[in-house]
Amino acid sequence: MEIIAFYSFAVLTITSAIFILFSKNLLYAAFALFAAFLGIAALYVLAGADFLAVTQIMVYVGGILVLLIFGIMLTQKADKNAPSSSPNKVLVTANRQLPGFIFASVSFIFLTYVIFSANFKMIGETIVSKSTIKTIGVELMTSHLLPFEIAGILLLVALVGAAYLAMNRNPAP
Repeated sequence: MEIIAFYSFAVLTITSAIFILFSKNLLYAAFALFAAFLGIAALYVLAGADFLAVTQIMVYVGGILVLLIFGIMLTQKADKNAPSSSPNKVLVTANRQLPGFIFASVSFIFLTYVIFSANFKMIGETIVSKSTIKTIGVELMTSHLLPFEIAGILLLVALVGAAYLAMNRNPAP
Protein backbone atom coordinates (compact mmCIF):
# COMPACT_ATOMS: atom_id res chain seq x y z
CA MET A 1 0.00 0.00 0.00
CA GLU A 2 2.87 2.36 0.77
CA ILE A 3 4.34 1.83 -2.67
CA ILE A 4 1.07 2.94 -4.30
CA ALA A 5 0.98 6.06 -2.14
CA PHE A 6 4.65 6.77 -2.93
CA TYR A 7 4.14 6.49 -6.68
CA SER A 8 0.93 8.53 -6.52
CA PHE A 9 2.63 11.40 -4.71
CA ALA A 10 5.71 11.13 -6.93
CA VAL A 11 3.54 11.39 -10.05
CA LEU A 12 1.65 14.33 -8.52
CA THR A 13 4.90 16.13 -7.77
CA ILE A 14 6.45 15.49 -11.18
CA THR A 15 3.34 16.42 -13.18
CA SER A 16 2.91 19.58 -11.13
CA ALA A 17 6.53 20.53 -11.77
CA ILE A 18 6.13 19.89 -15.51
CA PHE A 19 2.95 21.99 -15.53
CA ILE A 20 4.87 24.82 -13.86
CA LEU A 21 7.46 24.69 -16.62
CA PHE A 22 5.01 24.82 -19.52
CA SER A 23 2.23 26.98 -18.08
CA LYS A 24 1.73 30.39 -19.67
CA ASN A 25 -0.58 31.60 -16.89
CA LEU A 26 1.40 32.64 -13.84
CA LEU A 27 -1.47 32.08 -11.41
CA TYR A 28 -2.02 28.53 -12.64
CA ALA A 29 1.70 27.89 -12.29
CA ALA A 30 1.53 29.10 -8.67
CA PHE A 31 -1.30 26.68 -7.91
CA ALA A 32 0.69 23.88 -9.56
CA LEU A 33 3.58 24.86 -7.30
CA PHE A 34 1.18 24.40 -4.38
CA ALA A 35 0.47 20.83 -5.53
CA ALA A 36 4.20 20.17 -5.98
CA PHE A 37 4.96 21.43 -2.46
CA LEU A 38 2.24 19.23 -0.98
CA GLY A 39 3.51 16.24 -2.96
CA ILE A 40 7.01 16.79 -1.63
CA ALA A 41 5.66 17.06 1.93
CA ALA A 42 3.80 13.77 1.46
CA LEU A 43 7.00 12.14 0.21
CA TYR A 44 8.75 13.39 3.34
CA VAL A 45 6.04 11.77 5.47
CA LEU A 46 6.46 8.49 3.62
CA ALA A 47 10.22 8.69 4.16
CA GLY A 48 9.71 9.09 7.91
CA ALA A 49 10.86 12.71 8.06
CA ASP A 50 7.85 14.17 9.81
CA PHE A 51 9.61 17.36 10.90
CA LEU A 52 10.69 18.13 7.34
CA ALA A 53 7.14 17.52 6.09
CA VAL A 54 5.63 19.95 8.58
CA THR A 55 8.38 22.47 7.86
CA GLN A 56 7.73 22.10 4.12
CA ILE A 57 4.06 22.89 4.60
CA MET A 58 4.53 25.71 7.10
CA VAL A 59 7.39 27.53 5.36
CA TYR A 60 6.87 26.90 1.66
CA VAL A 61 3.11 26.50 1.39
CA GLY A 62 2.15 28.74 4.29
CA GLY A 63 4.65 31.51 3.71
CA ILE A 64 6.43 31.63 0.41
CA LEU A 65 3.61 30.39 -1.82
CA VAL A 66 1.02 32.69 -0.23
CA LEU A 67 3.39 35.63 -0.70
CA LEU A 68 3.96 34.59 -4.32
CA ILE A 69 0.23 34.38 -5.04
CA PHE A 70 -0.40 37.77 -3.43
CA GLY A 71 2.42 39.22 -5.51
CA ILE A 72 0.96 37.78 -8.70
CA MET A 73 -2.54 39.00 -7.94
CA LEU A 74 -1.43 42.49 -6.95
CA THR A 75 0.81 43.02 -9.98
CA GLN A 76 -1.48 41.87 -12.78
CA LYS A 77 -1.42 44.11 -15.83
CA ALA A 78 -4.48 46.27 -16.17
CA ASP A 79 -6.77 45.61 -19.12
CA LYS A 80 -6.35 48.33 -21.76
CA ASN A 81 -10.06 48.27 -22.62
CA ALA A 82 -11.27 48.49 -19.02
CA PRO A 83 -11.80 51.83 -17.34
CA SER A 84 -8.99 52.96 -15.07
CA SER A 85 -11.19 52.73 -11.95
CA SER A 86 -11.92 48.99 -12.36
CA PRO A 87 -9.70 46.64 -10.36
CA ASN A 88 -7.43 44.08 -11.98
CA LYS A 89 -9.19 40.80 -12.63
CA VAL A 90 -7.98 37.26 -13.01
CA LEU A 91 -10.36 35.71 -15.52
CA VAL A 92 -10.94 31.96 -15.27
CA THR A 93 -13.14 29.99 -17.61
CA ALA A 94 -15.56 27.62 -15.90
CA ASN A 95 -15.57 24.87 -18.51
CA ARG A 96 -13.48 22.41 -16.48
CA GLN A 97 -16.26 21.18 -14.25
CA LEU A 98 -16.45 17.61 -15.56
CA PRO A 99 -12.68 16.89 -15.37
CA GLY A 100 -12.62 18.47 -11.91
CA PHE A 101 -15.50 16.31 -10.74
CA ILE A 102 -13.87 13.16 -12.15
CA PHE A 103 -10.51 14.00 -10.54
CA ALA A 104 -12.16 14.75 -7.18
CA SER A 105 -14.17 11.53 -7.30
CA VAL A 106 -11.15 9.37 -8.13
CA SER A 107 -9.13 11.09 -5.39
CA PHE A 108 -11.94 10.52 -2.88
CA ILE A 109 -12.23 6.83 -3.78
CA PHE A 110 -8.45 6.35 -3.59
CA LEU A 111 -8.14 8.09 -0.22
CA THR A 112 -11.11 6.16 1.17
CA TYR A 113 -9.48 2.91 0.05
CA VAL A 114 -6.18 3.91 1.67
CA ILE A 115 -7.88 4.79 4.97
CA PHE A 116 -9.91 1.58 5.17
CA SER A 117 -7.03 -0.68 4.16
CA ALA A 118 -4.53 0.88 6.59
CA ASN A 119 -3.39 -1.17 9.55
CA PHE A 120 -4.05 1.20 12.43
CA LYS A 121 -2.91 0.28 15.93
CA MET A 122 -5.65 -0.90 18.23
CA ILE A 123 -6.22 0.61 21.67
CA GLY A 124 -3.80 -0.89 24.17
CA GLU A 125 -1.03 -1.67 21.70
CA THR A 126 2.21 0.18 22.14
CA ILE A 127 2.93 2.76 19.49
CA VAL A 128 6.59 3.35 18.77
CA SER A 129 7.29 6.91 17.73
CA LYS A 130 10.13 7.40 15.27
CA SER A 131 10.16 11.17 15.32
CA THR A 132 13.09 12.95 13.75
CA ILE A 133 12.66 16.16 15.73
CA LYS A 134 14.95 15.17 18.60
CA THR A 135 17.63 13.93 16.22
CA ILE A 136 17.55 17.13 14.18
CA GLY A 137 17.70 19.27 17.34
CA VAL A 138 20.65 17.39 18.77
CA GLU A 139 22.55 17.49 15.46
CA LEU A 140 21.90 21.22 15.00
CA MET A 141 23.17 22.07 18.48
CA THR A 142 26.22 19.78 18.51
CA SER A 143 27.99 18.76 15.32
CA HIS A 144 26.29 21.30 12.99
CA LEU A 145 26.33 24.32 15.30
CA LEU A 146 28.87 26.38 13.30
CA PRO A 147 27.05 26.10 9.93
CA PHE A 148 23.75 26.82 11.73
CA GLU A 149 25.16 30.02 13.28
CA ILE A 150 26.77 31.10 9.97
CA ALA A 151 23.43 30.65 8.19
CA GLY A 152 21.76 32.79 10.87
CA ILE A 153 24.35 35.56 10.45
CA LEU A 154 23.99 35.45 6.65
CA LEU A 155 20.21 35.75 6.96
CA LEU A 156 20.66 38.73 9.31
CA VAL A 157 23.01 40.42 6.82
CA ALA A 158 20.49 39.79 4.00
CA LEU A 159 17.70 41.30 6.12
CA VAL A 160 19.75 44.42 6.92
CA GLY A 161 20.70 44.74 3.22
CA ALA A 162 17.08 44.43 2.12
CA ALA A 163 16.02 47.09 4.63
CA TYR A 164 18.79 49.39 3.38
CA LEU A 165 17.78 48.91 -0.26
CA ALA A 166 14.11 49.53 0.55
CA MET A 167 14.90 52.77 2.35
CA ASN A 168 13.54 55.95 0.75
CA ARG A 169 16.62 57.94 -0.29
CA ASN A 170 14.74 60.85 -1.89
CA PRO A 171 12.54 62.44 0.76
CA ALA A 172 9.69 64.61 -0.50
CA PRO A 173 10.33 68.39 -0.24
